[in-house]
Amino acid sequence: MGTADDVERAIEGHTVATLLRRNAGEFGDKPALSKGWSPGEVTTLTWAELRDHAAALAHGLAELGLAKGDRMLIMSSRRPEHWTSDLGALHLGAIPCTTYDTLSTEQIVFVARHSAAPVVVIEGAQQIDRWSAALPELPNLRKVVVIDESTIPAGDDRYVSYREVYEKGAVKHAADRAAFEQLTDAIVPEQPVCMIYTSGTTGDPKGVVISHHNVLFQAASVDIAHPLPMHGKSVAYLPLAHIAERMLGMYLATYKAAHVTAVPDHTQLVPALHGVRPFGIFGVPRVWEKMAAALQGGLAAMPEEQRAGVQMARDVALEVWRLGSEGKPVPEELLAKKQALDEKALLPIRTMLGLDKAHRGGNSGAAPIPVTVLDFLASIGIQVLEVWGLSETTGAATQNVPEAYRVGSVGRPIPGVEVKLGEDDELLVRGPIVFMGYLQEDGSIKPEVDADGWYATGDVGRIDDDGFVYITDRKKELIITSGGKNIAPAKVEGLLRAHPLISQAVAIGDMRPFVTALIVLDDETAPLWAQARGIPTENLAEQPAVLEEIENLVQQANSVLAQPEKIKKYRVLSQSWTPESGEVTPTLKLKRRVITQRYSEAIDSLYE
Repeated sequence: MGTADDVERAIEGHTVATLLRRNAGEFGDKPALSKGWSPGEVTTLTWAELRDHAAALAHGLAELGLAKGDRMLIMSSRRPEHWTSDLGALHLGAIPCTTYDTLSTEQIVFVARHSAAPVVVIEGAQQIDRWSAALPELPNLRKVVVIDESTIPAGDDRYVSYREVYEKGAVKHAADRAAFEQLTDAIVPEQPVCMIYTSGTTGDPKGVVISHHNVLFQAASVDIAHPLPMHGKSVAYLPLAHIAERMLGMYLATYKAAHVTAVPDHTQLVPALHGVRPFGIFGVPRVWEKMAAALQGGLAAMPEEQRAGVQMARDVALEVWRLGSEGKPVPEELLAKKQALDEKALLPIRTMLGLDKAHRGGNSGAAPIPVTVLDFLASIGIQVLEVWGLSETTGAATQNVPEAYRVGSVGRPIPGVEVKLGEDDELLVRGPIVFMGYLQEDGSIKPEVDADGWYATGDVGRIDDDGFVYITDRKKELIITSGGKNIAPAKVEGLLRAHPLISQAVAIGDMRPFVTALIVLDDETAPLWAQARGIPTENLAEQPAVLEEIENLVQQANSVLAQPEKIKKYRVLSQSWTPESGEVTPTLKLKRRVITQRYSEAIDSLYE
């Protein structure tokens, strides 16, 4: 697997800035960052061009007053200007921070005041609407850089176009290229590379400050555990406010001189996969759950003869997957059979998804994923391996790899990182991936490790005899019933979410006599499920056949739950939960406090 020393040797003396210089020098003509994926619509920056753009932004942002130690907020979709703004800021020694694009004006005021950012970069009209209302409450803010300049309010000198910042900076860079080299040389591995605001599931967001050394150790460690291709193709479709996309789409991509295609809207993922054919893909559980539901619908619609051939191939693929999960050797004849059947029956299905080149498979993280979903995808030849980590651990602290995985676990610690159990079985992490600390209102950074360097994650788990880590729940989210029983809601919720009808489910029961649940139908897959069965798609939450299916699902879940965990009552909700409506975070984690407040009457009625 590799040691901490192996990882340190791989990144010795490097920062993100020096690796960008290496890429521009050694791989200058290779593609770095693309916009678009359809033939004739793709525009690409090479590594040399990307560094020149970053240099121009560094000079242009400095002229606006951005300086070392300052924070700079970015609110934009995935587009090349997002990357170049971020890279420009970090070369000044400033701390770039992408905020979720779903923040309300009230939330914008909080993060902008807390960060004291003198400069922010936003995309266009939608962001201006929310930021304009916030500006009077932000005394530290000097300039708002707008990428889509046509949306800038006329005569408002608080706004400046990205183009103007870039063009002024490009003139300075052309006149004195050595100045940018001096900026690159001045950066040290121990200084901040970015900040991430936590999604605020349990309170106000916190500013997680991460160093160059944090992100490069993470990148090299993951690469040593399971080597990634140089110059591999990938898609960036998750928010850059999420540590996973920052690591994959920025820092790991820089480390491996990869070719990233920016996907502005996550709903464009499937056509982007078709156009790019990436070597692998990371997704939060809901991405994989939706993919599995769509595939299940497609398989059900196949002619019987074709479906039988696919089922035979799926059975063999699942057998190989489960042997691997049990740590058992796969017989050569079984492996040969799998490969032959895969090419004939399963590869065409993956090609239809744009995942035929995804030889690395996929990873899932950020929340628990039902084992049934992992098994189903593996039976199609899409091996999705779980990882676990937080913003505070710069992404993955543990990961499953194809050579060593256990379904249901989040894998073993990555090379150079330690994980152990603390009080109440809370998982503790130690190693160079642990963040610098939380940003304080006075601009200082407060470390969050104990005297021995351990960070308490707030996740509860167990570690088996082979070193595989299993997450049982969030420490703060454990349900303690009025009878004193400790229950992990994630286990209950995962069993419900495995069905294509269901988008979200929340288990209730803290300080209550028994467990109940709120169940939310999936806007996309529930109508398709109903349509395939001849069920009217109007008012699905009231359709008897739908309610009967959910009742069967609840009983099936109860059959595998312990007595205190069983769902005694539940309510099916018709309205979906989105980041905009406020019940879930942008990474689709449940905001339990919001849900229990918003649905208090419905919850109380379940206990009457």
